[in-house]
Amino acid sequence: MRVGWMAFALGVVVLQRQAALPGALAWLVVAAALSGCAVLYAWRMRRPRTRAGVVLGWTLCAVAAGVAGFGYAAARAEWRLRDSLPVEWERRDIVVTGVIRGLPVVDASGARLLLAVESNDAGLARFPQLIRLSWRTYDAAASRDAVPELRAAQRWRLVVRLKRPHAEANPGVRDSEAAWLAAGIRAIGYVAAPQRAVLVDARAAGSSASIDRLRDALRARIVDVLGADALHRGIVAALAIGDQSGIGDDDWRVLRNTGTSHLVAISGLHVGLVGAFAAGFASMIWRRLRWRTRAATLAVPAPYAAALAALVAAAGYAALAGFNVPAQRAWWMIAAGGVAYLAGRSVPTSAVLCAALGGVLLADPWAVLSAGFWLSFGAVAVILLSVAGWRAVRDEDDEADGGAVAGRWERLRAWYRRAARRVAEAARVQYAVTIGLAPLTAAWFAQISVSGPLGNAFAIPWVSFVVTPVVLAGLVLPAPLDAHAFRLAHASLEPMMALLGRLADWPPGVMALRMPGWPVLALACAGVVWMLMPRGWPLRWAAPLTWLPLVAPAADAPPVGGFRLTVLDVGQGASVLVETARRTLLFDAGPGAESTHAGQRIVAPSLRARGIRTLDAFVLSHADADHAGGAPAVYASAQVRQLLAGIPRGHRLWRDAQSAGVADRLPCAAGQRWRWDGVDFTVLWPPGGPGAGASNRQSCVLRIDAGGTSALLTGDIDAYAERRLVDTMRDALAAQILVVPHHGSRTSSVEPFLDSVGPRVAVFPVGYRNRFGHPHPSVLARYAARAIPLPRTDRDGAVRFDVAPADRGFAFERYRDAQRRYWMDR
Repeated sequence: MRVGWMAFALGVVVLQRQAALPGALAWLVVAAALSGCAVLYAWRMRRPRTRAGVVLGWTLCAVAAGVAGFGYAAARAEWRLRDSLPVEWERRDIVVTGVIRGLPVVDASGARLLLAVESNDAGLARFPQLIRLSWRTYDAAASRDAVPELRAAQRWRLVVRLKRPHAEANPGVRDSEAAWLAAGIRAIGYVAAPQRAVLVDARAAGSSASIDRLRDALRARIVDVLGADALHRGIVAALAIGDQSGIGDDDWRVLRNTGTSHLVAISGLHVGLVGAFAAGFASMIWRRLRWRTRAATLAVPAPYAAALAALVAAAGYAALAGFNVPAQRAWWMIAAGGVAYLAGRSVPTSAVLCAALGGVLLADPWAVLSAGFWLSFGAVAVILLSVAGWRAVRDEDDEADGGAVAGRWERLRAWYRRAARRVAEAARVQYAVTIGLAPLTAAWFAQISVSGPLGNAFAIPWVSFVVTPVVLAGLVLPAPLDAHAFRLAHASLEPMMALLGRLADWPPGVMALRMPGWPVLALACAGVVWMLMPRGWPLRWAAPLTWLPLVAPAADAPPVGGFRLTVLDVGQGASVLVETARRTLLFDAGPGAESTHAGQRIVAPSLRARGIRTLDAFVLSHADADHAGGAPAVYASAQVRQLLAGIPRGHRLWRDAQSAGVADRLPCAAGQRWRWDGVDFTVLWPPGGPGAGASNRQSCVLRIDAGGTSALLTGDIDAYAERRLVDTMRDALAAQILVVPHHGSRTSSVEPFLDSVGPRVAVFPVGYRNRFGHPHPSVLARYAARAIPLPRTDRDGAVRFDVAPADRGFAFERYRDAQRRYWMDR
């Protein structure tokens, strides 16, 4: 069974890395694989049990199970993709009726919600069953009063405007399109006519609606009891109902830097604790229960009743958490273990874990795309591996200590030895989890928490045995007793978060790494298994050497005299990363908190994924929010040595840079130049520095030259600035790579400017179906007439250029082509 489920999981993983689906053939593959499994199993059972026959039989079964996993995941994906919104219905008004699923999030800018669509007026037979909507108020004076009170499980009739689930695509950044596919979200949009919204039913029927209403009521109760001033209110809600939307940015920073983020998710440990409490309570009650003078245990043994109670209680708590992957894993393990116990069979824990693996992937084949899947199953796997070598020794020592002893001091020493072994085993488990999950955290978050073992050593037992039980008491106690429980839970969090905060601020507490590739990750994981082997394993001392490519990766910088230029996909905005052999420059930071949070969601993670913690220069072309809004996120994620900005003196962005500790702050001015690693940088615009004119016209224009290959970064300059550049420095404009001015607006890219630049590739940094209509058709036609490649970030994702030194040309790649996945939209 273990081999079969692991092979099935491998087949699912392989499918999720495909650029295209196999189509209808997937159904035949599933049927053939399942039939093959049955035939091979029967054949293996009938043949003599020779070693070669057993190995061959298991190998064929594993292959069949892997093919079955591949085909099953492909069939599920093909079925889900059928619900995608047709292209012709994008950005058109559609009247839909549906029920709010999950918990709506309301803030000062409006609300975000999931709507399970029941009907639409588009006349489409197949319409997205689940859509994500923003209910925005653009009138700052109206604030959130412009949005009605939205509660879970309400049925609404809304006029919506939708787009296909198209997200930004960048290396090292969370794939939102994959997350939406896993959640079943097949369209993204907003409420187009709020005044026409109709509340059809305040309480929709159904089990899912009932669970959502309960979660919503509990969240409202927690908010009401703790109040707006409670710093860790979001953590209490996360532990109670799995809602992490209320956790503050500072709490997330502390938890992430100390490796304790898993504590605020309703994890497998919490579900297991609920199951254990329910089993113990049910066993105690069942042993005392009688029916017509007959003990209940005579009809159903107490262990059976306890197992059933654990299964039901764990399922209820997991449902309350939204059935995230760790909760699913814990429930499936409890279910598999409970079924084996009721059947009177002794099943190894590793077999239970593999059964849970299969159950999770049968329910959700996209779980392998989430960090929670790998961290949850990885943690349990390394714990099992670490205790395996200790179990026999511990049992022998316990048996020796359990024998007859002569006196009180001997008994005390025996108790002390047993306690010391338990502490040593707990420390070994903590050590195993720390090193076992380090490669995975490096792969998902580009960092390893050095302070994690210390933080987890006191935070795990505190949250598990103090905070979580008190939160659970708050869930089951009636008012007003529940209020005391929630307040006590919050009070118990304060000292823990204070201690974690000190660890988070410890400079060496976080080891920043470059996001590893698959070969490096596989080698590090093999090293983990090697390190956790029992004493006496050959060359175990050499296992840490397998981590060298992870913690000290080989240089990935361009050669001296060349540079790498990456136009990030930040939606409707701009951000360009430039790397030389030893230096790094960031040109613009994308939109900020007032728009799409691209600086925090995309730019900062991109820097972390590249292992960049210091920016030698940070250029803000001008003050518009789609270029400079993400600057605070950049300051928070990297040390900036110098700021160049096409921004007038006195602007708040200068004060932000000073507050972030940027000592060298200069306005952009034509004529500034410097040389890094054989690459020349020259500022061409604005002349004399930024003035008081139009913001776009003051944009900094930067030329980068490596031998015979140049790139031109233009910000949002308009036609006036372009003509002035042509008149004053025509020869300096020639460049093979052009980042198109002002996203392809019709106020830019005049013919004389394009003639002077003469680009061989022109990149359009634009957002998918943006409201400005960029790039304008007339501008696009001008570039198309030159018969050059025209990559666009909305269609191609990030665009990367590798420029070779000594006039050896350049190569470029589109991220959506290089890392194509079947769910990616174009």
